[in-house]
Amino acid sequence: MNYNNLFSKEVSRSKASAIRELLKVISRPEIISFAGGLPDPTLFPTQDVADIMGQVVRQSPKESLQYGTTEGQDSLKKELIKLLKETENITIKPEQLLIVSASQQALDMTARVFINPGDSIITACPTYLGALQAFQVAGADITGAESDDKGVIPEDLEAKLENLRQQGKQCKFVYLVPDFQNPTGTTIPEERRLKILEIVKKYNTFILEDSPYRQVRFEGKSPRTFYELDATHQHVVTLFTFSKVFVPGFRLGYIIGPEEVIRKYVILKQTMDLCTSPILQLATAEYLRRGLLLAHIDQIIAVYREKRDLMLKTLAEYMPKGVSWTHPEGGLFLWLTLPKHLNATQLLPKAIENKVAFVAGVDFYPAGDAFNDMRLNFSYSTKEQIVEGLKRLAHTIRENL
Repeated sequence: MNYNNLFSKEVSRSKASAIRELLKVISRPEIISFAGGLPDPTLFPTQDVADIMGQVVRQSPKESLQYGTTEGQDSLKKELIKLLKETENITIKPEQLLIVSASQQALDMTARVFINPGDSIITACPTYLGALQAFQVAGADITGAESDDKGVIPEDLEAKLENLRQQGKQCKFVYLVPDFQNPTGTTIPEERRLKILEIVKKYNTFILEDSPYRQVRFEGKSPRTFYELDATHQHVVTLFTFSKVFVPGFRLGYIIGPEEVIRKYVILKQTMDLCTSPILQLATAEYLRRGLLLAHIDQIIAVYREKRDLMLKTLAEYMPKGVSWTHPEGGLFLWLTLPKHLNATQLLPKAIENKVAFVAGVDFYPAGDAFNDMRLNFSYSTKEQIVEGLKRLAHTIRENL
């Protein structure tokens, strides 16, 4: 049976995640990997989760083990509305919030809600690989707006939007990860956010604000979210997830936006999975109700700050001249740039030979046209692994200079 002529165009546009494929290759225990975006599993609140899961099943067996509403469990939505008000000064109604199976489902749903094949969108350059995958599968024509150490550059974003308008094209949305961006670790300052918001309004589109790392801040003050800065709340749809601040295995996230937009997401989700797991929603609601989340985030911040500081110190100590890197104020990643003549993709097999791994930067660029960058994760490895792994990486780079 030859299925090639039967596959949909959507599947034909799909390609495997470079990160997921790499993780299969580097699973050997002797390899120190900075490639994944994995939280530190030693920080998972295992006892709290075990206690809460038992309580949820005992006290709410019908609700936890039955199908749930597509919009999400009322108890969780209630706690999230309280959390957003407390931590972000965001006031929303339940109809403006949808529970989803983590941010990746939200990205896939956004592509399906807004993108027809050939439609134009703009992302930062570089940007999150998983978002590019979702948008490419939908057939989007993706334009990358240039970035610097403060995130996407407003002037270049406006130039790209104007170029699309001159071609008679409507930009469906601008996708940004404003806080501790994946992959670079950069944060967009508030002044720049206001400029970007005005530009987006001028061109009659909206910002898709992806915010998985925002709460994991090590230093400085958080700029206000795009959602809060938009006084009309008509030009921003924001995605949040529990994967980096609670447990990724629950696969829980949520979308906030205009009520009419959330309704379209709800209708689409009905066709996808009917509902996100009720038992996991109820457990997360109880975790929030007990007031455990913010204390847990403080613990994560303390550990990840130490790891980030150690990675920065070790890079400064061992990396050869000509190599530079970002200084993230939070999150899970930093971005390392090699001299122009070095190709990180070609360097990767040699690094693996030296028992260290990273993610080559090329897959984070919409056009796949930059080759001398790499993403390094500091949240997952132990301190000993960070030091030893960076020594191996520096040795690999020096060998190939």
